This record gives sequence, structure tokens and C-alpha cells, in this order.
Amino acid sequence: MRISRRAFLLSAAAAAACSRIEKGSALQRAAQYLWTQQAEDGGFHSTTYGLLRSGQSLTPFVLGALLAVPEAASPARPVAVDRALEFIKKNTTADGALGLMDPTVPDYPNYATALAVTAIVKSGRTGGDRVIAAMAAQLRAQQFGEDNGWKREDAPYGAWGMGGPIHRPPEAGHVDLSMTRYVLEALRAAGVPASDPAIARALVYLQRSQNSDGGFYFSTVNPEINKAGEANGQFASYGTATADGLLAFRAAGVSDQDVRSAKAIQWLKDHHQPDRAPGFEGTAREAWGSGLRFYYAYAISRAMPGLPVTLPPQDANGSFRNPNKMVKEDDPLIATAFAVHVLR
Repeated sequence: MRISRRAFLLSAAAAAACSRIEKGSALQRAAQYLWTQQAEDGGFHSTTYGLLRSGQSLTPFVLGALLAVPEAASPARPVAVDRALEFIKKNTTADGALGLMDPTVPDYPNYATALAVTAIVKSGRTGGDRVIAAMAAQLRAQQFGEDNGWKREDAPYGAWGMGGPIHRPPEAGHVDLSMTRYVLEALRAAGVPASDPAIARALVYLQRSQNSDGGFYFSTVNPEINKAGEANGQFASYGTATADGLLAFRAAGVSDQDVRSAKAIQWLKDHHQPDRAPGFEGTAREAWGSGLRFYYAYAISRAMPGLPVTLPPQDANGSFRNPNKMVKEDDPLIATAFAVHVLR
């Protein structure tokens, strides 16, 4: 039976509308779930992982996701937003660091502080300039650069680590590309121009983390955290690191037409998987592909929004979770916040 062009187009339009409704409904339920998890103190606290129980890093992470939800999908909750922002301010040290209120258990201070800057800016609230300025200064002070004794030829030069006490040569501690990307985005959100020396230093680290195939790996300092391992005498490229690398280049003011970004874009196009992080297929490390599923879905949706992404089924309460626990995505606060960025 022949189907007229008009009937086909009407059918296609109806299917597309249905898809938008379903997607919007999933986003609405995910956002509603996250708001129900806000504690009386205004923060978002993990009940899955003790390290994240303080809420110092989770609160700006979840708040940032919720602030990205369109009004049509989830009505604004200004009182709840203000409570979360107040929680962040109360847990920020005098010199602008978030994540250090318990000196015995740091809660990813550079990550938390960077996310807080981005969330405060995104909230559009007035009166946050002093907090943002202090946080930006704290992040600047944490960079592996000359002020802390590091030279251009040193492996961590230009990057950021976990935060807390300043690391000086020869001990760098933990250094990674993801942390560096989040800090770069925070500094730019705080008004730091691409011409700033801190951005120029960061580009040294980004270029050092990019392979000749255009892809990226996680750390030039800590071999054990490069999740795809080694191949042909170098650390192998993989999806989450490459998406982070591309986003970091953009935050540093590097255009997509620049050969460095263009090679990263091509790597992502060539290796993309809609339901897992690529770069682990056929290796003993294959489980990392599913373990990083939500992080990759979020990062690739930002880096390459035209590529298809699928998420696992949403729970009845609106949350998402990853049965693979390798990077804490079994915590519904983490998985659902990532999912919100994908669904919006």
C-alpha cells in the first residue's frame, strides 16, 4: 500500500512530537527527583558514598544540572536554589575553597570550588561577586605553575589536581584532565579572558594530554588512572577524556577549526558509541566503557550534541543509576544529574 507524502510527513511529525514529549517527561521526572533529595540544610548529600556525604562537591554539581533545566520542563524553584547557594557559601573557607570543611576528609576541593563558581554564575543571583572572586583566586593559586615551583617541562605544568594543600616539586599528587577542564570552565565563567596567563599555562597541559590520533588520555602524572591503559608505547585515547579535552580547548578559547580541536572532534566521530564510553572495546578494560556511561553521555552531549546518546531505563521515582559501580555512577544523585544534562 502506498503512503502519500502528506500522510508520511504527518506521521513523522507526530512521532517527533511524541519523542519530545517522552524526553520532556523524563527530564521533568529527573529534575523532580533531584529536588526531592535536597536536605534541610540546602545541600545534596550522598547516601551511597561516605566521601560525598558532606554535600560540598555534590551540591554545586546537582544544582548546576538543575539550573540547566528549561522552565517549560521544570518550574523555577527560587527558594530551593537560594538554599543551595547558601549551603555552598556556608561551607566555603575564607580564602575561597569549597570542600575543606572537614580537614580529615577533603571533598574534591578544586572540583567542588569550580562547580560552585559555575553554579553561582548560572544562578544569576546578585551579590555573589565577592564569593566568585575569592573562589577564582583560590583556583588560580592551585594551578601547577611557576608560582608553585613548577616549570613548563614538568608533567603537571598548567593543570589542576584535587586541591587542598599546595603541591610543589617534586610531589604533584593527583592530577587529571577532568579537574583541569572544570576549573577552566569556572575561570571563564568568572570572567577570566582566554588571553590570561593561567589559560596559556593550561594549554600546555592540554596539548601534552592529546595523542597523535586526536584523542586524549586522563593524566600525564598518574599512569594508573589512565583508564584505557597503554597502546603502542603511549597512553591510549578514550571517550570521556577526549570529550573533556575538546571542552577544555573550547574553555581555553581554542576554536573547533583549530587543528587540535578538529582532530579531537574527528576522533569522537570515528569512535562514538551511544550507550558507553568508547576506547575500551575488545580489551581487558572493557568494563570501563559501561562504568563511565553517564559521564560520557553528559560530556559528549555537550561536546558533540549531534551524536546520538541513549540512557538506561529511568527508575519509577525519576532517578537514573548505573549498575556498574566503577566511578560511583550507581549513586542516583550522580547518574541523574548527568542524565539531566543529556535530556535537556
